[in-house]
Amino acid sequence: MWMTLISFLGGPVVKALIDAYSAKLKAENVDSKIAADLAAGEIASQTAEIKAVMHYRTAELGYWYEPDKLIGYCVTVYFAKLLVWDKVLGLGTTDALAGFAAITANLVVSFYFAKRGFENVARIIKR
Repeated sequence: MWMTLISFLGGPVVKALIDAYSAKLKAENVDSKIAADLAAGEIASQTAEIKAVMHYRTAELGYWYEPDKLIGYCVTVYFAKLLVWDKVLGLGTTDALAGFAAITANLVVSFYFAKRGFENVARIIKR
């Protein structure tokens, strides 16, 4: 019952650590002790790999308050108000963007939708 509860709460890594520790305790001869040590090392390397992947994702995504994301939030709020509040619900009117604001909003929207495509094309060309 405890193993089921621990495996449910801790996930596969905790269960594997417990299994590796149990195998190490039960090892009676040198071969099984070596196998238990290798299993424990494998679990430790998997844990380190999971942490490295999480750090990579954090570095790749960045932070919510970076300038390009702040501008994206502003444009998102504007278009959400324009589409939902004004057009769908019919509860208001919003002046059209003109001049520099219109150009900037179009560039921001283009950046967010075209960025991944340009990155993929550059990655293909690089290979």
